[in-house]
Amino acid sequence: MNATLNPQMRRMSTIMRGDPENPDEVLGVLNPAAARAPDGTLYLFPRVVAAGNYSRIGVARVIFDDRGEPVAVERMGYALEPTESYERNARTAGCEDPRITYVGAIGCYVMAYTAYGPLGPRIALALSTDLLHWERLGPVMFAFEPDLRVDFNLYDNKDAFLFPEPVRDPQGRPALALIHRPAHVQGGMPVVPAGITEQRASIWVSYCPLDRVQADRAELLIWRSHSFVAGPQAPWEEVKIGGGAPPIRTPYGWMMIYHGVSGRIVEQTDHQPFVRYCAGVMFLDIEDPRKVVYRSPTPILAPEIEEERSGVVPNVVFPTAVDPRENGVFDVYYGMADAAIGVARLTLG
Repeated sequence: MNATLNPQMRRMSTIMRGDPENPDEVLGVLNPAAARAPDGTLYLFPRVVAAGNYSRIGVARVIFDDRGEPVAVERMGYALEPTESYERNARTAGCEDPRITYVGAIGCYVMAYTAYGPLGPRIALALSTDLLHWERLGPVMFAFEPDLRVDFNLYDNKDAFLFPEPVRDPQGRPALALIHRPAHVQGGMPVVPAGITEQRASIWVSYCPLDRVQADRAELLIWRSHSFVAGPQAPWEEVKIGGGAPPIRTPYGWMMIYHGVSGRIVEQTDHQPFVRYCAGVMFLDIEDPRKVVYRSPTPILAPEIEEERSGVVPNVVFPTAVDPRENGVFDVYYGMADAAIGVARLTLG
């Protein structure tokens, strides 16, 4: 595949900016989920940030021009605001960086988002049948796996999303799969699962048996069989990597846009001044998503234009949503310097 696949990304437009006259948006709009409603309408779900890093998840309808190109949005309010105890902490509160997947096997949209709670960021879920009305399930739990000798519930965890179709779990059962990014740090010190040598934050997958979820959707809050998928490799992702947009089935495998970070992290700081975020593409095996079958050696999108290089966090492109178009073309929605939202067009070549 490495010899035949040639992913290319072309910027299209900045589709949404923070409104400086709106106190809810003074620290920007960024990192949106996206999904098509049953009637075909495309909605964005941006993270909307007020002063003090207080984050809500908005709802916005995407407006297309006569050529079918996304050019603007219509704001429609909020999907989630940080009202629950697991979304609030001593300094601020946040429902952050949502990703949305329509899971046909259970007949609903599943939003995975970062709940910025009292012990740090963790993953929470909400469900909808129409994208306009959301019901929280709560924060997810990771079952203890004796072979890994570590409690995943003690990690900061972000960048989560579900696959749109069931896959086989490591035991061969039909299951839903969750991509997530545990930090490999607990109590300020590295704590790496047994058998894993990579200390940097990396991409993992965990599973939930399909029959259990079909019997009771609350089973979505318990994930099992945690498996390492990919860690940092190239210089542009030397600090950490994480999932970007939910996977799309393609002839090459599950296509997953992801992000890589280089530079330097300043601990206990919300808005990092010395990092650089780029986007890559990874293809996972259709039958076993623990297997990476292709990974772009260089970024398909890097911070180059002014809105990506200057903002709340400079030098950031952060892909979080993909809208499949026709003929193997995909629109990728991404955060720009933690302040605005851009859209770029991906072709696989």
